[in-house]
Amino acid sequence: MTALIAISRLMLAVALAAAIAACTSSDSSSSNSTSPTATVTTENFSGTVDVGGSAVHPFTVALSNGQLNVILTSAGPPSTIYEGLGIGTYASSTCTLLTNGSVITQAGATAQLSGTVNAGSYCVKVYDAGNQTAAISYTVTVNHY
Repeated sequence: MTALIAISRLMLAVALAAAIAACTSSDSSSSNSTSPTATVTTENFSGTVDVGGSAVHPFTVALSNGQLNVILTSAGPPSTIYEGLGIGTYASSTCTLLTNGSVITQAGATAQLSGTVNAGSYCVKVYDAGNQTAAISYTVTVNHY
């Protein structure tokens, strides 16, 4: 399972880098540019995922090319359960996960998903990875600009 998680994280990083590269300008005429100072927004979401179910929470990113970190901070019982965790775009009350934007993971203290994203409407999804035998409670933290 650890190799699957590592591969999923690598594929997410590559996909996010490719998306950013496609939106990045190669104009280097400005040699004295400064980056705006932004404050990290932390959003905490919690709820319950039923067997075979999912839970979705929308959020809005204000700054393009800003860092995004998603942390499944708790899930269970049992506390050792693996859950699906994904990031997607949110439109018309539907959360469509980004390509390579999900991972099967246990809860932990460090980001299970991270990368840079453009400004826009996004969603975080927590879902049964196929191993639940009862409803689980979860908390997920999203840090973004």
